Amino acid sequence: MDKEIYSKTKKAMEDAVEDLMKGFAGIRTGRASTSILEGIMVEYYGASLDLKKVANVIVRDARLIEIKPFDVNVSGAIEKAILKSNIGISPVNNGSIIRLEVPPLTGERRAEFSEVAKKLQEEHKVELRNIRRDANEELKALNHDKKISEDNMHTALENIQKLTNDCINKADKLLEVKTKEIVEV
Repeated sequence: MDKEIYSKTKKAMEDAVEDLMKGFAGIRTGRASTSILEGIMVEYYGASLDLKKVANVIVRDARLIEIKPFDVNVSGAIEKAILKSNIGISPVNNGSIIRLEVPPLTGERRAEFSEVAKKLQEEHKVELRNIRRDANEELKALNHDKKISEDNMHTALENIQKLTNDCINKADKLLEVKTKEIVEV
């Protein structure tokens, strides 16, 4: 019973760390990256599709992203979707290729993005602690109902705490790496 709780908790915590990585991918650094285009939906013949399903996205260099639509008729829709996404980059459309020149970040913008990353990490650390709390409550309830022994409960609580510490350390390392990316000129 306690192993099931541990497995469920481990999965939930790993999912939270994975979600944090996805969140960090969407935070712009001073470099061109296809991850800043994640989640941009393009209207294509009445359907809303992910940008990467209607175009080939290539990073040409540290400051340039090129988007080559599979169908040139969708260029205008891609351009509109990028403008609507508020990523802070204006697309240049020559009809067949859309170019995004990633401007260098100012010191102020770097500080803002670092704060956004810190806030996102803190939210995920709170989520990890909430997952731990829920698991601990389940274990204590099982002990109270005499379904697991006191010793098994304490061992399981220790294992849950170790798992929590590992995941929080991963979140701290991810923030450290992302902050380094953001402040790097």
